[in-house]
Amino acid sequence: MTTPRVDIIIPTYNGRDHLAVCLPALARQTYRDFHVVVVDDASTDDTVDLVRSLMPEATLLRLPRNSGLAVAINRALASTRGELVAFLNNDTEPEPGWLAALVAALDRHPDAAAVASKLRLFDRRDVLHSAGDTYSRRGVPNSRGVWEVDRGQYDREEEVFSACGGAALYRRSALEAVAAIDGHVLDPDFFMYCEDVDLSWRLRLLGYRIIFAPDAVVYHRLSATGGGPLASYYVARNTLAVLVKDVPGPILRRNLPRIAAQQTRLLLGTLPHLREPAARARLRGLLAAPVLWPRMLTKRRRIQSARRVPVDAIERLLTD
Repeated sequence: MTTPRVDIIIPTYNGRDHLAVCLPALARQTYRDFHVVVVDDASTDDTVDLVRSLMPEATLLRLPRNSGLAVAINRALASTRGELVAFLNNDTEPEPGWLAALVAALDRHPDAAAVASKLRLFDRRDVLHSAGDTYSRRGVPNSRGVWEVDRGQYDREEEVFSACGGAALYRRSALEAVAAIDGHVLDPDFFMYCEDVDLSWRLRLLGYRIIFAPDAVVYHRLSATGGGPLASYYVARNTLAVLVKDVPGPILRRNLPRIAAQQTRLLLGTLPHLREPAARARLRGLLAAPVLWPRMLTKRRRIQSARRVPVDAIERLLTD
């Protein structure tokens, strides 16, 4: 049996209704040299039956307990061999030309490790969620073009700092390169949220580029699987973990006042809203962050010692 060029990995947790849209959209892809792997993270709905019904040719990996998105994707990576790997959220609907556009862009850029999709909102299909992702000198990841009406302002294929892991294509050899240093592709300590930011930083430190493909369009139900207070907790915690683990020392030192001001604004903006579940979760995330730091510092030493590019070349890619 011939190994497909692309493995599409879809982590899911109680995502039956989302997969009912996502899987048929994959069946309509114009690029056909791919195989789908659905990783069921101990769902309690009938996800398994749905996958077997809608796409019996897909590989279905069932985890015995809910271990988080990072672990789910790592498990799928270990069981696949395709040259290219797409990460795709279960709450997405890719257009028919999505995968073809990603593969073509990666072929045009042999020095790139990843290609970012153009994500639009599922229920407002002319509004952007991400045209590639950014990282600021304040230590904050963000989505380029977020909430903007898509009028073609991001229709140029170009380099971006990072790719949203909800719909991105990666070169397996690059993923193996980061795993050889850090022991894994996605860091299980992140559980979910910002694990793609961490991956992009590690790819960047090894000298890989990341490209945005404007024709790779995906419609995304925002945080449909893990939004609300859960997202608030992990984003607050993991944003700090990325700073401790990935950002080179010279960049940290030059931008420490901006980083401190950003975290102070976040804390002060959270306190007046503590009656709200999301605000309480954000505060818990900030307070939980230091628990991760000893492990992040251990990983940092390995990652930073393996850096292959000048710090200034990375900092030029950061936004203000």
